[in-house]
Amino acid sequence: MEGIKWGLIAPIIVLQLILAVIGLISLAKAESNSIRGPKWLWVIIILFGNILGSIVYFTIGRKEY
Repeated sequence: MEGIKWGLIAPIIVLQLILAVIGLISLAKAESNSIRGPKWLWVIIILFGNILGSIVYFTIGRKEY
């Protein structure tokens, strides 16, 4: 843990958390017919897909922009 440069990693972690929270809130508010695929699958993708999971949800998962 001493060799890790937290100054470089911290903004990425914060960005990931912000995107995940916004993605989950958007998913919770969305109607089921406005989402491509089941909601439970998107929750898994957003939570475990790191930064890309949230970006994939916003670009592919939603039918309406």
